[in-house]
Amino acid sequence: MKSDRLLSILLLLQTRGRVPASELARRLEVTPRTIYRDVEALSAAGVPVYAERGRFGGIELLPGFRTDVTGMTGDEARALFVMATSCAHSALGLDAALGSALRKIMAALPAPHRPAAELTSRRILVDPERWWPAPRAEVDIDLLHAAVVTDHRLVIRYRHSDDPKVHTYTVDPYGLVFKAGTWYLVADRQAKPRLFRADRILGARITDDPVRRRTGAELADVWSGLRNEVERRSAGVAVRARVRTERLAWFIRVSGTQLAQYPVESAGEWTEVQLAYPALRAVRQLLPHADSVEVLDPPEARAELAEAARAVTELYRDRRETR
Repeated sequence: MKSDRLLSILLLLQTRGRVPASELARRLEVTPRTIYRDVEALSAAGVPVYAERGRFGGIELLPGFRTDVTGMTGDEARALFVMATSCAHSALGLDAALGSALRKIMAALPAPHRPAAELTSRRILVDPERWWPAPRAEVDIDLLHAAVVTDHRLVIRYRHSDDPKVHTYTVDPYGLVFKAGTWYLVADRQAKPRLFRADRILGARITDDPVRRRTGAELADVWSGLRNEVERRSAGVAVRARVRTERLAWFIRVSGTQLAQYPVESAGEWTEVQLAYPALRAVRQLLPHADSVEVLDPPEARAELAEAARAVTELYRDRRETR
């Protein structure tokens, strides 16, 4: 609705100061021409807003102008209190600040919205941690956060999942991302976007050098590109398999991240599933399921599992003979 868009423009300008019309258009999913019409509507309503064209232009409020109107709806208030139940703020040491902010928001809410917002905070809980998570290395999120907000380069010592060596990199951070209970550092390395799991960063040092980000690149866009790249890489090998129906629920729980699509319900002894792995060798992740899972295609995946099973058999045969 236009009224919501006008209020969003007003709040963005109060928060950001001068904002290019193109950025407002992108955020609000309209055209720059629509933004200029909205600015005219705000001006006609008595809001001291003006636009400057040109390379360094933008839309801005007159200095000192503020409004206390939040325009917050009931759904928006509830959304804030649901967001507040996640644990990302805890890692950043913002528990107390968040509690204080929510109390201020509650006081500023229109009276009819307060009960629903308060009830949401008591009835909805978001816990991003998986059941029985594996032990993780201690992560100095405070230091990474400091580098991100002060716009300085970082020197990190990093261990990749497939390489026992520890590498030292100088990176230009865009920001931190908290995804499914795991922190990631999004940064450029040698002017190329890279993704670093925070729990694989064995040490970090903030340098005195200012960050060198690519012009126009923002955290959300860089993260989107990296996430798509990871998802494409994860689907490198398509595997067709069958799972004993009685073990299907356990299989989905343990290996659900490899499912290319949710399996169709089956009343028989076996249920067919479609899986995706980043590389052929990764199908060995099916070994713990023993005879509850059989790979049907491709033949190379069957051969890979057969070879892995033979290697395990030989390993334990050698131990028995040695004893």
